[in-house]
Amino acid sequence: MSAVIELGPGVRAGFTQRYDGGVSTAPFDSLNLGHGVDDDPAAVAENRRVAAKSLGFDAERVVWMDQVHSAEVAVAEEPGVAGRVDAVVSECSDLVLAALAADCLLVLAADAEAGVIGAAHSGRLGTAAGVVPAMIAAMARHGADPGRIGAVLSPAICGGCYEVGPRVQAEVARSVPEAVSRTRRGTAGIDMRAAVTAQLRAAEVGHISSDDRCTLESPELFSHRGGAPTGRFAGFVWRRP
Repeated sequence: MSAVIELGPGVRAGFTQRYDGGVSTAPFDSLNLGHGVDDDPAAVAENRRVAAKSLGFDAERVVWMDQVHSAEVAVAEEPGVAGRVDAVVSECSDLVLAALAADCLLVLAADAEAGVIGAAHSGRLGTAAGVVPAMIAAMARHGADPGRIGAVLSPAICGGCYEVGPRVQAEVARSVPEAVSRTRRGTAGIDMRAAVTAQLRAAEVGHISSDDRCTLESPELFSHRGGAPTGRFAGFVWRRP
């Protein structure tokens, strides 16, 4: 696992890695946490137990999402699947919020004083639609102060690797100009980390940190562009009991 991150007093976050245990076989080897790929559901369930145990929480406490590249946000009051959304927030101290990716950017956030946590999946479409600002706004509606929020960005495909067509780049840039990048090949690209960092700053989030690894360049992480079909890694945020 990546190192556990302290997002504030009593709040932890962490990201899984591809080969941190797990029982899935190729091409999903080994710690695939996503049911949305053609992996054995029993293997995914076991992998989720392995990840939870390694990070120090009960797998039965986790809230997952049916991610659809939207800007929709759910409010979770019980474990399970929060619905067809790409962000989830909660005030419940016994829940663990999760998001999945294999090149997209995940954002985990918390206002420890207010007891509000959030998790978002921000791919190209979600970034353009503003899923992360929507999550921060939802946290604020539940008592969080953006200035107290700590947010951590996951590994994701970097702006030097994420090649898109000029038209696609222009579509995203209309919403988030900071998304524009040039790839190492000199072609049009998208930098989701730069875009979401700009969105968080615009939302006046108090503390922003990032795991800057590129999923395409890091073999310990799943990457859709690096070899589909493939599995999904997860980001988790939770309050210590």
